Amino acid sequence: MTDDEFEAFYGRWAEPMTGRLYLVTGDLHEAQDAVQEAFVRAWNRRDKLDTARTPESWVRVTATRLAISRWRRGRRAAEAWAKWGRQAPAAAGGPQPAGVVFEQALRTLPPRQRLIVALFYVFDLSIEQVAAEAGVSAGTVKTQLSRGRAALTPLLGERAGTLEDRDA
Repeated sequence: MTDDEFEAFYGRWAEPMTGRLYLVTGDLHEAQDAVQEAFVRAWNRRDKLDTARTPESWVRVTATRLAISRWRRGRRAAEAWAKWGRQAPAAAGGPQPAGVVFEQALRTLPPRQRLIVALFYVFDLSIEQVAAEAGVSAGTVKTQLSRGRAALTPLLGERAGTLEDRDA
């Protein structure tokens, strides 16, 4: 991939990928950081990115994995603070967009379930692709999607019906 091709690629995918990853993380700054880091890594290997094989999927997977790693580090840090009988420092919360009902509903889901629901419904990946990216079995993806829909239905009301149509 040439420098100009990469610039066009970045211009096309950076913003939508950040928005989608924001739905996964629930934190705009974390999403921006993960996407930027993924694009930096892609830049460093741009000569190897095959434009015919959708380099955006490579960046998406990398950004998602970076976000998951940050969740794990944060959880381990909180466990370490708790082990010593101390309270972890308060994390800076992300922006709270008032009008985005789906985003607010996604925030109520546990991180792994939110990831699976977002990869399936927002990124429009197949169950097998979600399983590969999340590192779980296809059965686990189906279970998490079902539980996610059940949790989101009371929050989204009639809008949740469109979720059921997607995974039929």
